[in-house]
Amino acid sequence: MPLLNKTRARSAAHLHPDGPGEIRAWSPARLALTAFFAVDGFLFATWVVRIPDIRAQVGASHSALGLALLCISAGAVATMSVIGRLCVRYGSRRLTVVSLVLLSLALLLPAHAHTVPSLSAALLLFGAGYGAANVAMNSAAVDLVAQLRRPVMPSFHAGYSLGGLLGAAVGGLLAGRLTAAWALSLGGLLGLLVSALAGYVLLRGAATAAPALRPAPAGPAPRRSARLLVLLLGLTALCTAYGEGALADWATLHLTDDVHASAGVAASGYAAFACAMTAGRVSGTWLAVRLGQTRVILLGGLTAGAGMLTAALAPSVPVVLAGLALVGLGLANIFPLAIARAGAVGGPRGVATASTLGYAGMLIGPPVIGLLADSVGLPAALTTVAASATLAGLLATLARRPVVVG
Repeated sequence: MPLLNKTRARSAAHLHPDGPGEIRAWSPARLALTAFFAVDGFLFATWVVRIPDIRAQVGASHSALGLALLCISAGAVATMSVIGRLCVRYGSRRLTVVSLVLLSLALLLPAHAHTVPSLSAALLLFGAGYGAANVAMNSAAVDLVAQLRRPVMPSFHAGYSLGGLLGAAVGGLLAGRLTAAWALSLGGLLGLLVSALAGYVLLRGAATAAPALRPAPAGPAPRRSARLLVLLLGLTALCTAYGEGALADWATLHLTDDVHASAGVAASGYAAFACAMTAGRVSGTWLAVRLGQTRVILLGGLTAGAGMLTAALAPSVPVVLAGLALVGLGLANIFPLAIARAGAVGGPRGVATASTLGYAGMLIGPPVIGLLADSVGLPAALTTVAASATLAGLLATLARRPVVVG
């Protein structure tokens, strides 16, 4: 009888969405948060596929565009610490809704810029909304991962990649049919609609959400070891974000300028990247459970490095698209697993540190690629993405300490 009662209690805790320590595998809150990740990816992809149009509109060179794109990352990084503190005070779910609304409105601004300075200002606001949304969403996701006690962080980022895939596909279909202003306006409207619907579900369950687990207190030596591990994981995320940000900003231009693809085909380059990343993240939990998180990160970094070399140096459009798909597949689970492991080791401070370092990679990527493109050409500049992806995998071998997510 005692064994039967324990079994029933465990079953009840698993089935009840607000049970102690666990929630249902796909609770309404998890579905709503996944929808936020998806619309975030959709909005960003909607911007990405219109970069050639906006560049022509403002008459920017490679280096000038790179500095303008820097404002996206600058705005994102500048808001991260502020949003982190606001999440502690007001709750990450509430900040998720607010930041996605601001991001949807900021998406409209680049289409109305006609000079590089005005574009830079618009992208600074867009980046602020993007950074705020990502910090708030990842904070809420880490809490849900802790409650589930399973490495499901890749599933949330799979939603982001799926949104990016859909945004790139829709952007490719609308290329040449709608102006950039109309395309970005429709994207922003969709973002507001999803924010309202998913936000209602997410906030409705905020009051009854189970508290997130926190790592047990440790002595001075374990704390120093944890800080070093968080730093390594943050650098891993940095190298990954460098590749993701650079590819999002420059892959479309690489296909149009260097491989001479049409606008529609060039948009499919980011779609191939996003599709492969979605597939990789959908299977991310399965891979992490069976292969271990370190092996998934290491193999992913090596795969992405090989794919980026192919995409940067091949003269054929199909081969470039295949290379971009390999990059997406390789990078798929590195960032989410690194952030989740940092949270398991260092708690909220670990998440903040690794996230800040990770998104700083996006701050580095655009200007480095742009400046190198003007001096050695865009294909050679993109090979730095291969180097950063390989380094991300190698850093994971240094962060070998076993960690249970949640």
